[in-house]
Amino acid sequence: MLNIAYSCSNRIIMKGISYITDRENQKTAVIIDIKALSKYSEDVQDLLDGLIAESRKDDEKIPLSAVIKRLKRAWK
Repeated sequence: MLNIAYSCSNRIIMKGISYITDRENQKTAVIIDIKALSKYSEDVQDLLDGLIAESRKDDEKIPLSAVIKRLKRAWK
């Protein structure tokens, strides 16, 4: 059974944020109130950008010059 905790280290991090914890009280997920996101849209976008970048860190790297050549050919 999962417990829902509404704070981290006994202090509120941000209104509208809740954590789901496991039996050992380790955070396993976060619930974010959609209304709360609108106040922090830049912070949320930064977080998502970081997560996307992290997920792509092992992707094949393509040199900028190769991308430019590809784009030029596509626009001819």
